Amino acid sequence: MAEEGMEESSEGMEEKMPGERGQRGIRIKPSYFLQKPVKVGDEVEVTIEAVASKGDGIAKVNGFVIFVKGAKQGDKLKVRITEVKARFAIGEPAVA
Repeated sequence: MAEEGMEESSEGMEEKMPGERGQRGIRIKPSYFLQKPVKVGDEVEVTIEAVASKGDGIAKVNGFVIFVKGAKQGDKLKVRITEVKARFAIGEPAVA
């Protein structure tokens, strides 16, 4: 039976540090690398579908989430994208 901090492999016992990752490192979903449907500076028409726990409105463009500061559920507005991350974007209501 293996002791704590030890892992059994086909070559016998091998020490493994807590929190250490294998040789492959962390796993990243392939969607992380796909082109996003928006980019910084784009202005898009959206409908706010929900409100996040911190009060930002949540909209989607082709399934890609956009957080809009100060927007309320049901608002239909034009949003200027200010930041794009791997899984979401941040926007603000565009000034006419």
